[in-house]
Amino acid sequence: MNTSFDQVNRSTLIPKIRRVAPGRIFAWLKAGWRDLKANPIPSLAYGLLFGLGGDLILLASLGRPHLFTAALSGFFLLAPLLAVGLYELSRQNAAGNKPIFIESLRAFRGNGQSIALFGLALGTVTLIWERASSFGFGLLGGHSGDNVKQFITQAVANSDNALFLGLWFVLGGLLALATYAFSVVSIPLMIDREVSCTTAAQTSLNVFFANPLTLLLWGASIVMLTLLGFATLLFGLVVIMPILGHASWHAYRELIE
Repeated sequence: MNTSFDQVNRSTLIPKIRRVAPGRIFAWLKAGWRDLKANPIPSLAYGLLFGLGGDLILLASLGRPHLFTAALSGFFLLAPLLAVGLYELSRQNAAGNKPIFIESLRAFRGNGQSIALFGLALGTVTLIWERASSFGFGLLGGHSGDNVKQFITQAVANSDNALFLGLWFVLGGLLALATYAFSVVSIPLMIDREVSCTTAAQTSLNVFFANPLTLLLWGASIVMLTLLGFATLLFGLVVIMPILGHASWHAYRELIE
């Protein structure tokens, strides 16, 4: 008979971690493509949602450059949470099942509270970054009538902004790196096992430090492929995001024993 003490112990136990070579990134992407082919309709449905999210980012940021940078950053920060259904599709596919879109939402049932708390943390980070972006935008003299290209050109051309922009990108990069380290396997772990959000975040951090080169290259691959999706007028996101979501699940399965 399971006791409450046993449940608490399982939720706080840090799983064992594997060290994985960078070359496995290609295997993760291939596995992601296989899962997309195995579950085309629900996977592409999630891809369509990502594409619509990208459209909303572009529409909301027209004439508001600080919103563009904040929303684009938020897209990357919240992507692990938005891909919950894709992780569940991959998990079910590995078990030999063929779930439909609605069934993939069951991922929230098993450990929904921990996932929600982690999502709240990601949302808070995103909100802080948006407020900081707005403040920095004001210091650079932007106004709501600027478009993104015009604002960036003017900001970079002004030599007085060089130090500020340098610090800005460094701080933004550190924030993104820290968030990535804490979230790279957190949500797949919470779907797969009944662990707390703090245990999942600690495990993710341990995984990152055990595989720094592999996960830095994996993070760079995610960013480049996502930006490629934006560059194709968001049509590419419909296919790219499901592949990345499924591939992230397989990355988790290799990184955690």
